[in-house]
Amino acid sequence: MTSDNFNPSHLEQTDLARIRNYHQMLDFYNGKQWQSRSIRGEKQLSFNYARTIIDKVTAYMMAGVHCKVNTADDSEDAREKTSKAEKALQGAYIANNLEQLDFDTETDCAILGDACYKVTWDAPEKRVRVTAPDVSGIYAWWLGDDTAKIWRVASKYSLTADESTMLYGVKPAGKTVKIVEFWTDNLFELWLDGNLIEKKANPYGFIPFVIFPNLRKPKMFWGESDITQLAESQCELNRAMSQLSRILELSGNPIAVLENVEQSEDIAVSPGAVWNIPEEAKAYLLDLLQGGGVNLHIEYINLLYRTLHDLGESPRATFGSTSGNLSGIALEIEMQPLLQKVWRKRLIRNTAYCRRNRLILKLASKYTGLDFGNYNLQMVWSPVLPRDMAGVVSNEQILVQNGIHSRRTAMSQIGIASPESEFAGWLEERDAILKMNSEHNSKPSAGKTRERVPVSTAAEGF
Repeated sequence: MTSDNFNPSHLEQTDLARIRNYHQMLDFYNGKQWQSRSIRGEKQLSFNYARTIIDKVTAYMMAGVHCKVNTADDSEDAREKTSKAEKALQGAYIANNLEQLDFDTETDCAILGDACYKVTWDAPEKRVRVTAPDVSGIYAWWLGDDTAKIWRVASKYSLTADESTMLYGVKPAGKTVKIVEFWTDNLFELWLDGNLIEKKANPYGFIPFVIFPNLRKPKMFWGESDITQLAESQCELNRAMSQLSRILELSGNPIAVLENVEQSEDIAVSPGAVWNIPEEAKAYLLDLLQGGGVNLHIEYINLLYRTLHDLGESPRATFGSTSGNLSGIALEIEMQPLLQKVWRKRLIRNTAYCRRNRLILKLASKYTGLDFGNYNLQMVWSPVLPRDMAGVVSNEQILVQNGIHSRRTAMSQIGIASPESEFAGWLEERDAILKMNSEHNSKPSAGKTRERVPVSTAAEGF
């Protein structure tokens, strides 16, 4: 059991460019988009489309997602174990408020370019705890050119003196303390202000971190922020809008121009003002809007506006504005850039969420003694665009009746979060209806026509 001579002080000089980029992207998202301050006190407007686009794409992407636990085989025992795994996973989702955590983490991931989950066992509360550490304090090492094989992770963060005392029983000399956790598959070390205070075997047998990129750079471990493609256009839009604002402001407060005048007194632009000037002198107001010059600025701003939408892969329709009453294929074609961006992100999130959920079930099995058997995890995402539910249900009904889809598959396609439990409820309802029909058939009322609930529509129908 060795840490390979790990020294937390080395982290101060590790990944400096990456961490500096995180801070720059976060500042840009929060509206700090001018590289320098105005020397003459001129306006520096910020129209934060970068933030709006990130928030919009995140909302479309996370509109609905749940994890489906599939059985490895179709035996009764396997289905029972899978049902336990599904309930354990749902319990962890509720206890950790993962729906909100995932949304916040996705926004953070789009801004910074990377994100991270930490999955541990909370002994006092006897449950799995899922958190999303600040990725700027996460350091990872992988084997050679295989970025999927992480062999050690360090997590750095700060605590107050009171927090340090409560969590680790150590009261530091200062008001804050720097904590570094060092993990490998078989080792855990805890460092406090550069001092090793705990070293033991990894109690989990795996590194409890899931690190993933926003959008993957080819053959690179760390990802890329959505802001990278937007920054230049966003800065130019701010500059152009600020310039146009200054022109309109000066036009509303016109400048008096005097020609052939050596001295001037009491020359003010105001209603009813009278100017006394020499005979050969000329006086007029400077018209900055003359010759339609403002239209050139507006056309340039519109060009930048379109560029932002193109580079952000967020068509105007993403903001709820379309060129007409579009639906179906027409709307899907107009929204294709957004759909493709969401699809690329979901490819990465599928792997990250399934790995995180697998760690949740491993810890739940280890510390509760439940046997979940062999299972497969599948992330089910809601459609990005609105769907005609009546049409979808009709299509699935035909597929079920012709034996192409099972009822469970049909439920997943419609968007039911838990097809297994829904199918179990359907079976229970069907049995109740069959039992009621049987009782009515065996005890008919005298002089009355037997009323029978048709199983074909009530129990067998989709």
